[in-house]
This record gives sequence, structure tokens and C-alpha cells, in this order.
Amino acid sequence: MRAVVVACGVLAACTAAMAHGVGEGTVHAQGSHWFDDPVATALVLLAGAAYAGGTLRLWRRAGVGRGVTVGQVVLFAAGWSILALALLSPLAALSDRLFLAHMTEHELIMAAAPPFLVLGRPVQAMLWSLPSGLRRTVGRLGRPGPAASVWVFATRPSIATLLHGAALWLWHVPQLFDRALVSPAWHAAQHMAFFVTAILFWRSLAAGWENPRRNPGAAGAGVFWLFVTSLHMGFLAILLTLAPQAWYAMPAQAAAAFGLSPLEDQQLGGLVMGVPAALVYVAAALGLAARWITASGGRARKVTDAPIGA
Repeated sequence: MRAVVVACGVLAACTAAMAHGVGEGTVHAQGSHWFDDPVATALVLLAGAAYAGGTLRLWRRAGVGRGVTVGQVVLFAAGWSILALALLSPLAALSDRLFLAHMTEHELIMAAAPPFLVLGRPVQAMLWSLPSGLRRTVGRLGRPGPAASVWVFATRPSIATLLHGAALWLWHVPQLFDRALVSPAWHAAQHMAFFVTAILFWRSLAAGWENPRRNPGAAGAGVFWLFVTSLHMGFLAILLTLAPQAWYAMPAQAAAAFGLSPLEDQQLGGLVMGVPAALVYVAAALGLAARWITASGGRARKVTDAPIGA
């Protein structure tokens, strides 16, 4: 857990920056270009700079690939790029007016970016971006204590799955969803809930993915919780897609510009959640199951090949 507050804090701040708009009671208004929101731009760039700067400093001290591997850098860069696409591109502006775009943005924040960011292990790199004194102070957060206990509890697979699922369902209640469209503060809370619980969820699966041979129980549990998540997400997607009328008071002008009614816009958004997004969890479950089975086979061969009496 060491200093995980640094990584999650910086990355969660990026989603908080999506509280764009001019104030309470108006649908958020942005332009239609990249980097329209200066706060979001600054925070996303800060996260990338902290990771890059810390990695370079660590590699100068320990050598390239030490502490943070090249593969982890590639994974973090992929996750950071997806997050930037969700928060800084014209998709962010369109998401305030078109349900299909809104759902696409949410799935990038929940299902696409977090697994790459978690596997990129940003804590080590971001710690090294800090001055030495501050780095030691923040590092002490990982010692046994209340903060570490909360982190261990929140990253249990069952708890993380419950939190992730609760955020997904709660924020799709029509009253809360519509409130997030007209209030920058509620919009920020919505995106932070999606992103932070997604980080907790994917982090809870990391032990089983990275070392299934050492953690076969974690790998098996991860497969189960991934399928659970794909099932309840798919069910919500079915409800959205088959609803007889639109649930949300999204402005209809953007949908009409694409030749869609509000209900058709919602149905397309439901399909985004039900097909590509839910399939991310199914694919992750199948990949984790394959690693689990391979690791189990390796252990079985090792036992079989051991000399009698060893």
C-alpha cells in the first residue's frame, strides 16, 4: 500500500477536474477542441509528469528497468493516454449533451484506463518525483496503521467489487445522473466515484494476475469477481437498452443533430456498456483464468517431477 495515496490522489484529481461548466443549474458548456478545460489539462499533465520524472530519477540512481520496469512504463502510458482521451478530448464536451458519448467517457474512466494504470504500478515512480524529505514522509503512510488498514480492507476483492458495483448503479439512478449534468460538484463526485472504485477493484486483482503461482487463491477469486462485475454491468446495460422510454433528461439537441431520438441515444449508450465495456471484464477474467491454469499446471509438474522422498 506504500504511499498509494500519492498515486490515487493525483490520478483521482484528474477525474475531479471534469467538474467543468459555469455553475449550478446549467448543463456544462465547453468548446469542441482538445484541452478546453485548463484545470483538467494541468492535472492530467501533472500525473504524467510525476510518473515520468520519478521514473527517470529512479533509473538514474538504480539503472534502467530497476524499481520500475520498462513494461510498467508502457502500461502506465497506455492508461494515462486513455484517461487523457476521456478527460481532455472533444469527447468530454460532447458527453454533456449526448448519452452515447457520456457512456463512452464513463467506460474509459472505469474499464479501460484503470487496469493499465494499476499494472503500471505508479506509486514507486511518483514517490521518486518528490523531494527526499517529503518522499520519506509520504512513504510512512504504508506502515501498519489506520491508513494501511483501510487500504487493505478496501482492496479485498469482495469489498472492492461491492464498492465498484455500488458506484456504477447508484450514479445511474436518474435523479443523481441528471444532477451530475447540471452541477459541476456532483459531476466531479460522479467521476471520482467511478474512477476511485475502479482503481480499488483492479488493484484487488493485481496479486492474482502478477503472481498466480504464489497466489492461486487470489487468481481464482479474481476470475469469480470479474465475472460477477461483467454480469451486473451487463444487466444494467440491458435495462438501459430495452427501456421503453429515456431515463435521463439529457439535452436532445445533440442527439437530434446525429439523427437520434433521446431513447435511441440511450439505447446506444446501453450497448456501449453491455458489449465493449462488459467484455473488458470478461476478457480480463479469461486472461486471469488462463494464467491461473498455467501456473497450476506448472506447480503440478514440479510436484510430479520431484524425486521420490524429496
